[in-house]
Amino acid sequence: MIDKLPSATDVLIVGAGIAGASLAAAIAPWRRVLLVEAEEAPGYHATGRSAAFWHESYGGAGVQPLSAASFDALDNPDGDFSDRGFLSPRTALTLGQRSDAAAVDAFTAEFLAKGVAVSRVGRAEIAAKIPDVRSEWTEAAFEAACSDIDVGRLHAAYLRAARQGGALLAKRAPLRSARRMGDGWDATVGEDHVRASLIVNAAGAWADDVAVACGVAPLGIQPYRRTVVQLRLGVPVPADLPLVVHVGGEFYFKGESEGRIWLSPHDETPTGPHDAAPEEYDVAVAIDRLQSVVDWPVAAVERKWAGLRSFAPDRNPVFGADAAEPAFIWCAGQGGFGIQTSPAIAALLAAQIGGAQPEGAIGKVDPQPYSPARFAKGV
Repeated sequence: MIDKLPSATDVLIVGAGIAGASLAAAIAPWRRVLLVEAEEAPGYHATGRSAAFWHESYGGAGVQPLSAASFDALDNPDGDFSDRGFLSPRTALTLGQRSDAAAVDAFTAEFLAKGVAVSRVGRAEIAAKIPDVRSEWTEAAFEAACSDIDVGRLHAAYLRAARQGGALLAKRAPLRSARRMGDGWDATVGEDHVRASLIVNAAGAWADDVAVACGVAPLGIQPYRRTVVQLRLGVPVPADLPLVVHVGGEFYFKGESEGRIWLSPHDETPTGPHDAAPEEYDVAVAIDRLQSVVDWPVAAVERKWAGLRSFAPDRNPVFGADAAEPAFIWCAGQGGFGIQTSPAIAALLAAQIGGAQPEGAIGKVDPQPYSPARFAKGV
């Protein structure tokens, strides 16, 4: 944390959540980086409220290449970044009723074709993995490779790496406006002015607002409220319960500790950017949907929270230079998948703004489908 902003920087990154922090870590060794965060703490709105897991099929076929390419960096990071990985084993079931058989078949076929290790399972396997599951839930796809992500430690590692590379972090420092000046930007951050060659918009739910403040056309990044609750149950559900995701997108839940789960109604309520809070209705819907799946008495709602997931119109991440303003770089629209894709997005975007081309699985990902240019007229 710095007390006074520098008068100039090479790259001004707006937003210090997982998107901004990971990119700052990637580019700080070779560019001057100023990372500015409007809140008191980085990652306050989305990163810090994530029930994050690495689930290769989560987010659909467009997100899957980024998730798959990021796995090794999360599971076995370089020793100078972390002394241990950020993943812990979990499994996953994409679950449906008898009437959902065709949807589960299609899900399985789609991701098998992309090389995901997913297998079709039936009622016996479901009952073995989910205690007291109700009889009508007979269709599922199983993924053994799903993992939990230690979000707090990963985010802290990115911030530490950025700092070690020379990046500066300013908190309580909102970007208020910016205008093009010659070959760069004159940005007003808080009450100060900063000259920057590039502005990176990693502002999450505020991404379109930041674009407008810079005189750049918004892309239609829409925030949605997502609710999560921690339940204490009246039965000893195991902590290693699989991540269970409804094939139709109506719920997910996973074990948290012995007799406790994290549960979401998979809600996506369109909203403006703000400090999201859970609605009692969404909590009630989540519990009702859970009890339609399993015969588990709920002893208590121990915690409840909400965060903002932000999507581009096609629901795929957006990263790269703006089609009309090449000195304005988008890194937004990560939805609920920004944490599990952060190694790939940061490395691919760093390469686009002058860094080394990534190697290995990340280097094989084509960044073109994620370019902001896909939203430009005539593209």
